[in-house]
Amino acid sequence: MSKINIVNNGKEIIYNNGENLLEILLREGIFIDNPCNGKGVCGKCRIKVTDGNAGEPSATESKLLEARELEKGIRLSCLINPDKDLSIELFQEEGVHKVLTAGYIPEFDFNTDVRKTVVNITKPGLENQTPFEEQLKGATGINNIRIQSLFTSEYIEGKYTAVIYKDEIIGIEEGDTSDSLFGVAVDIGTTTVVCELVDMNTGKQLAHSSMINAQKHFGLDVLTRITYEIENPEDGIRKLQSAIVDSINDMIGDVCSQTGIDKRHIYEISVGANCTMMHMLLGISAKTIGKSPYAPIFTASKNVLAKEIGINISEGGRIYCLPSVSSYIGADIVAGAYVCNLHHSKGNILFIDIGTNGEIVLSKSGKLLSCSCAAGPALEGMNISSGMRASEGAIEDIEIKDGKVDIRIIGDKEPSGICGSGILAAVRELVKTGIIRKDGAFIKKDRLDESDFRHSMIQMNGKKREFIVWNKGTTDDDKVNGEKILITQGDVRQVQLAKGAILSGFIALLNKAGITMEELDKVMIAGQFGAHLPEDSLTGTGILPEGVRDKLEYVGNSSKAGAYMALMSSCVKKGMEELAVNMDYMELGAIEGYERLFSDCLIFPEK
Repeated sequence: MSKINIVNNGKEIIYNNGENLLEILLREGIFIDNPCNGKGVCGKCRIKVTDGNAGEPSATESKLLEARELEKGIRLSCLINPDKDLSIELFQEEGVHKVLTAGYIPEFDFNTDVRKTVVNITKPGLENQTPFEEQLKGATGINNIRIQSLFTSEYIEGKYTAVIYKDEIIGIEEGDTSDSLFGVAVDIGTTTVVCELVDMNTGKQLAHSSMINAQKHFGLDVLTRITYEIENPEDGIRKLQSAIVDSINDMIGDVCSQTGIDKRHIYEISVGANCTMMHMLLGISAKTIGKSPYAPIFTASKNVLAKEIGINISEGGRIYCLPSVSSYIGADIVAGAYVCNLHHSKGNILFIDIGTNGEIVLSKSGKLLSCSCAAGPALEGMNISSGMRASEGAIEDIEIKDGKVDIRIIGDKEPSGICGSGILAAVRELVKTGIIRKDGAFIKKDRLDESDFRHSMIQMNGKKREFIVWNKGTTDDDKVNGEKILITQGDVRQVQLAKGAILSGFIALLNKAGITMEELDKVMIAGQFGAHLPEDSLTGTGILPEGVRDKLEYVGNSSKAGAYMALMSSCVKKGMEELAVNMDYMELGAIEGYERLFSDCLIFPEK
């Protein structure tokens, strides 16, 4: 046994010699960015060894870290397996993240599955010995009662409130509690989770809570998390489920604290999520989603007792999981399509949820065709050399104006990296100013006159060209990440791949439906990331064609909006289930000539 001392906060950790340092830190609940889940690919889990011997740097560390960083003791925690006492310094702290909670909600009729009925119970006498249960049945008209879990108190005459879910009494409460009828709408994204407390009597949205998906410790994208499950057959499924269940319990505690509402008066939770997240929430293996033919275990809606998966609400509280279409068109997209009324549209409408995957649904007069394209994590700030999540200190917008680079930062902090909207804005400006060509390559610095403003914005790293987003203008050698935030050629290629994936999916759907760009009536942008993208970034980088600029409409978090609607209406639940069954799915890789289409879509628009 040895110990690790964290000099930032004085914390000491006892560990078994030979354990992986990243795993030790994550187990102790210490934040450290690890987008690749410890695979030694991203180079983000940096620490500084201030005392002790962490062994010689591996070849991978020598590749991902600069020589001056290694000289100062900078290492990658995922590639260190210490066997002695060690003192380390952390360079990261988890910031406050911008999470989208609002979304467009159309008008609809409330018709909840949960309701309350107040009944008067009389104490039996010698002449009238009608049991409690029979009195409940007579007063409510409900014969399905789970007596063992409900009749736990003494038989007292007076008012009781029966909690009814569909055709079953799921709770008995003393007194009149009919005003306390609450539910929760949840959106589980790969990156973020949103929870909203709802008064089911009125439909009023009372409070919300949000956080970064705790499964981030197992990887930033669904495939990395599925890989974790495969590589940890003994407890991988359980750990992935526990991470999201604990997050939901924490958020429920938060919204109840905000409102003073008892969680025992929450009777239903409705969940919108992608197919993989839904499997992991229910503790069902997602392995089949990660390998050909990519068939999920289930796509239909699920209705289970909350306590069966460890969520703490009313004893008889239920969880309704919205239906999916396929492995990569999940309940979040079904929710969005329903919210946007695509199944009843009279024109040609394209719906896009932009994130780690780009899910696209085309409605041709109500006939729905969908596809999913692997945009990759670049558009959320990952796999980018200076990338980070959209939290305090992240550069979220960039403009090259009058020969200078203007940046906008989240929070009142010095910039520490660049998030998804920032990297896309940067590429937009690089295209607009001609710093990168339409094939994505940087222009050559030695061909620019020194009077050209672009000359000073490009620096050489050996033979590699890099764009300087921000320069602190200091020679402080102890600055771990250097004094500059840069856009590298590799960063541009990551954005280019995401652009190619989304645009090719867009065009493939139109081709399949026989619709031209001019015949599109509307393009609806949904999701956490899409809401932060201005039209200039979407069309300026060519992620979407210039021809749709005036047709864009932002609908926000449509997954959470759909979960809210399902919570408040059994008719909406039925409608979503019918929509999911009737939505066709197109596998892009199976389309003849798709590789050529994808290649063409990599090209940036002319400046």
